[in-house]
Amino acid sequence: MIELDVLIIGGGPAGLSAAVEAARSGLTVEVVEQRESLGGAIHRQPIPGLAPIHQAAGSHADWKALEKVFSEARIPVRHACVFLGVDGDGLVLIENRHSGNLEQLRTKTLVLATGAIEKVRPRAGWQMAGVSTAGGLQVMMKETGRAPKGRVLIAGTGPLLIAVAAQMARLGNPPVAIVEEGDPLRRLGPGLAMLGHPEILREAAGYLSDIYRRRIPWLRGTRIEAIERDCGNLRVVMLRSDGRRQSLHVDRIGLHDGIRPSDFSLPSATARTDRGPIIVRAGDCREALGVFAAHADGQRAGRKVADMLSGGKGHTILNRMVERARNAQSTLSALFAPVQGEALLSTLPDETVLCRCEGKTVGDLRQLCDRADRLTGREVKHNGRFAMGACQGRFCAANTAQLMAEINPGGLVPSTDDLTGRRWPLRPVSIAALTGASRTMTNHE
Repeated sequence: MIELDVLIIGGGPAGLSAAVEAARSGLTVEVVEQRESLGGAIHRQPIPGLAPIHQAAGSHADWKALEKVFSEARIPVRHACVFLGVDGDGLVLIENRHSGNLEQLRTKTLVLATGAIEKVRPRAGWQMAGVSTAGGLQVMMKETGRAPKGRVLIAGTGPLLIAVAAQMARLGNPPVAIVEEGDPLRRLGPGLAMLGHPEILREAAGYLSDIYRRRIPWLRGTRIEAIERDCGNLRVVMLRSDGRRQSLHVDRIGLHDGIRPSDFSLPSATARTDRGPIIVRAGDCREALGVFAAHADGQRAGRKVADMLSGGKGHTILNRMVERARNAQSTLSALFAPVQGEALLSTLPDETVLCRCEGKTVGDLRQLCDRADRLTGREVKHNGRFAMGACQGRFCAANTAQLMAEINPGGLVPSTDDLTGRRWPLRPVSIAALTGASRTMTNHE
């Protein structure tokens, strides 16, 4: 079996930047991408034959330039392949969705560039059909070039809501409203601080011009209290900052409460397995800083593994670029901070679904935690089936851990890892693929 110098998981901007940087040092590099096309969530490519949606000029130009350089470098890509983990022999496990087999690869270094995942806070009724993430709606538009049909509400907090609303408007079906928990127009300090990030302001200005031109209501300082089914539609109950309640009837809702690294069950930012590769994280997988940092942080990771393997000198300029993006994200968080304060999950009704895969509710968790001997996250998982469903805790583990901490203030604070653990395979995989591992070792044999 031939050993690679660098194996990169993820074909988004961070992964491709890391690949190009490592290849420039003369290292053997391969990229593993779970989709049939490169780009990740940020630069999701349209389905063949369908028109792409308009993207921000700056980030799109950066992507096209990176895509060209990557193509010229002729770095091999394994499409439709899913990273499962590193086994006890130090081999990287990949499920090939084309062949249905498990592939085992040996590499000196492993760069994890798996991107970010949306955060969605539970609300009463959020599990209903017709409710998805706002980012999910955006990905659908990027793939199809079409806006979601019907009356759509975009709700939660953060600048992504504005971007999704503007993209819907450009595709001919603007949302009925944007429900934003913060009020960035009244945050003077963070607003002035954003003047130091003109690339973000230019993108935001383009989106806001579409919103105001199409007269899309932007309900700032407003929180969704509940989602109900009403005569085939969704009735959304909202609480305004002045205490007034308002309701809207819609066909579809896109929720978004920020993003976090997609580091589910992954090792720490830099680690070495007992018998396997040195592991480095890159881009949003390491720290969710957005598209402008993903390219720079991917370059940082590629240069880092090259230095590790060659003993060369490190570079600091890319780290300064990442630090600038970190400051921008911190300013955006202050700008969009919820006017009514962070919502406590402990105030939700008992019947509110917490784990959508298993249908487990807030009340189910309260009952588990209502005992003298407090359960650990692992015990809650095995006794209550929280984080046991198809997503394996990707969406519910953090919320479950937060509610456990609120139920038991001053006690042991569980972490997301307490519920999910760190083990392979990272994702559910068929027995057929596992049993076929001995027949498909690697393309380099």
